[in-house]
Order: sequence, then C-alpha cells, then structure tokens
Amino acid sequence: MIFLFFVLLTVLSGCSADNVIIYSKDTDISINVEIVDTNAERARGLMFRESLCGNCGMLFAFDDLDYRSFWMKNTLMPLDIIFIDDHFSIMDIQYAAPCTTEICDIYSNKARYVLEVNGGFTKENNINVGDKLVLR
Repeated sequence: MIFLFFVLLTVLSGCSADNVIIYSKDTDISINVEIVDTNAERARGLMFRESLCGNCGMLFAFDDLDYRSFWMKNTLMPLDIIFIDDHFSIMDIQYAAPCTTEICDIYSNKARYVLEVNGGFTKENNINVGDKLVLR
C-alpha cells in the first residue's frame, strides 16, 4: 500500500491523463481521468463541455488536505463530485446540477483530491463513502 501511495503521488505531480480505479465493495471501477493540478486548470474545470464519455472524469489534485469549494458556473452537464482525503479514501459525494446563471450553488468539503464524473455515475456503480482510489 505504501508503494501505491508513492506511485500515485509521483504520477499526480507530473501527468495530465491517466486511469483511476475505485475499489468499492462490489467491484473495481475504472475511470479515465484528466488530472488538473494548476490553478488555471482547476478554475476552468469542466466548464463549457457538453459531455464526458461514460467512464471519464476530471481529477483535481491539490498540495494538501483542506476545504475545497466547487461551483457549476457554465458547466453544462450534471456531475457527481467525489471528495477524497490524503489516504485516497472517499470522504463525501455530492450531486451537482448545471448552472448557467450568475448565482450558482457551491459544493464543498475537506479534500486533497476531488474527482468529477458524470451525474449518476456513483449511484450506477455503487460507489460510496469509504471506498478507495488508486491511480494505475
């Protein structure tokens, strides 16, 4: 497990796309992710995109565990926002609706990593708080 931790940290610090596996109680779920780790990439996120493939997502990588806030300004599709701690455990899952107005809901929680996937993906794949994440 320690080896996987260091591999994940190494890959996250220098990679723009990869594959994440979520180990849930029922099965292992593979997700192709774009890794964003700069402020400019994080600010844009999935804005203006009309779709994601069925098993695709965006992984936001931060330097530390802290409160993270996301909004859906100019995001055109519903998303599941998965908050992940620095031990790669899912801490929270929030369901976010698209927003094209000036005032949008804020989705926040403490996290080191945040994974955004298509709306309903976590329920369809039985992904829950406590499940683990590994980058392959």
